[in-house]
Amino acid sequence: MTKNQIKIYKVTLTAAFSAVAFALMFIEISIPIIPSFIKFDISDLPALFGSFALGPLYGVLIELIKNILHILLKGTSSAFVGEISNFLLGASFCLTAGLIYARNKTKKTAVIASIAGAVVMGIICLPLNYFIVYPAYVNVYKMPLDAIISMYQAILGSIAEIPTKNALFNCLLVFNVPFTFVKGIVDAAICILIYKPLSRFIKGKMA
Repeated sequence: MTKNQIKIYKVTLTAAFSAVAFALMFIEISIPIIPSFIKFDISDLPALFGSFALGPLYGVLIELIKNILHILLKGTSSAFVGEISNFLLGASFCLTAGLIYARNKTKKTAVIASIAGAVVMGIICLPLNYFIVYPAYVNVYKMPLDAIISMYQAILGSIAEIPTKNALFNCLLVFNVPFTFVKGIVDAAICILIYKPLSRFIKGKMA
């Protein structure tokens, strides 16, 4: 392939990965032990794959396109809060993992990169939820903060009061951070399992 053909192929793959990621956003799993407004999905998987196969910026682009498509379909009723949060978390995950993997493209590095990306995503979710997402739930969706916290407390019990006196911060720290990290690890595990055969196909096409 010429350089222009490779660019076109990468753009085509980015569009395809974005479409898959967008579709996966609608396959949400409700887990009984978590608050009903928190859903588990693997829509970051195609973006992570894109970061490894095409480069970290492509992973970020896939996350962006996925959420733009979601806004176009869902409209502006959510004030873009969910999409902004999804993009920032997914982009931090894929960018971190992609940058580390690009330096040494081995399976071991892919594992390390994925774990690092999941850690970064877990850390970022704390201030993002505390300062943006949950205030939006209160102001845009008219969900009382006490009601939100009570959903966590019903699951966490006294743990929700530790380690600070700020109930919302505690709930996010004790629950959302580990949940987001595990979500990233699940995406990473699936990606690593399927990456080798798919990457061979992609590299073969670009040869």
